[in-house]
Amino acid sequence: METQKVKTCFTITFTDEQFNHAKMYVEDMRRHPNRVFWKGKREKSDDELIIEQIAHRILSGFYNNDSYNAGKFIIRMDSAVNG
Repeated sequence: METQKVKTCFTITFTDEQFNHAKMYVEDMRRHPNRVFWKGKREKSDDELIIEQIAHRILSGFYNNDSYNAGKFIIRMDSAVNG
């Protein structure tokens, strides 16, 4: 199977509830340093990890089972194909 490389930037919005949930998730992950979660993330700040977690949950919902609700948080998507 041939694949292409595409760089995509999503602009999202999120609620305080989503932020707090992601913050608690990251705090819990800090207590478990051997989890797969940390692969490639050890040098990231808590703020980066929190935003990544929010984006992951929104985009996972959009592409999997909750596209209507997740779509409310996606403001824009820009993509570029690298040749």
